[in-house]
Amino acid sequence: MKYVITGSLGHISKPLSETLVKAGHDVTVVTSKQSNTEAIEALGAKAAIGSVEDVDFLAKTFTGADAVYTMVPPKWDAADWKGYIGSIGENYAAALKNSGVQYVVNLSSVGAHMPEGCGPVSGLYRVENALNELEGINIKHLRPAYFYNNLLANINLIKHADIIGANTGNAEIKMPMVDTGDIAAAAVEELLALSFTGHTIRYIASDEVTNGQVAKTLGEAIGKPELPWIEFTDEQSLQGMMGAGLSEEVAKNYTEMGVAVRNGEMGSDYVKNRPEVLGKTKLADFAKIFATAYNA
Repeated sequence: MKYVITGSLGHISKPLSETLVKAGHDVTVVTSKQSNTEAIEALGAKAAIGSVEDVDFLAKTFTGADAVYTMVPPKWDAADWKGYIGSIGENYAAALKNSGVQYVVNLSSVGAHMPEGCGPVSGLYRVENALNELEGINIKHLRPAYFYNNLLANINLIKHADIIGANTGNAEIKMPMVDTGDIAAAAVEELLALSFTGHTIRYIASDEVTNGQVAKTLGEAIGKPELPWIEFTDEQSLQGMMGAGLSEEVAKNYTEMGVAVRNGEMGSDYVKNRPEVLGKTKLADFAKIFATAYNA
């Protein structure tokens, strides 16, 4: 089988590509950086150098593939973040339309049922919609939970203030979380089987924990067992992220997403369609990785 994987050598795309190559398949990895070519070829894959903003490049790369894995790479300087994310979905749809590709596995997110009010994830709603306009192509939208890796952004806050927190609600708010390795495993499963038809959704989570459990588990791992979870106001969240170097546009979107977590809307469709089996990597497992990064 011939696969095209977007996302370069990212936390999901790299192990996904590696696994497909080891299974004996022809894999092309899309990357915007020429410097990644050697590492991609070391996996046994081919590198396609170009931008996901270039529809002609995407169309040429996708043509002849049996299946494509799509994801929207981050663009931290976007003036309209939701609009940018949605535009990449439109690019993918345009490139796939006459490519001959029969299967697409698309990386989306919990909360992508929300057309507005969920920050960057409402941009992924637009991506899903753009792809769902395609006829005759089978699409599986992967909707993973909150990435464990995002917790690493709290390291400086913990070191300087001995707290962890967000505007996502109090210590009792429960949310699903996921390891990128478990997302890659789900993507591999879908791409190897190619048994999905139509336009369908798969939720992915590794653990379901409260904010308080996040604070306790990470705190114990770094020798701060009393680390408290603090519920920030939306304004505190916005100003804190901007103070950490994020643009106002990105900070506003993340703050909006925090509100959607807090009021339960972001996770509402996940609750209705909760995966029967959770991934293997639990918060306690990730806490060891967190501690290594914290102590580095």
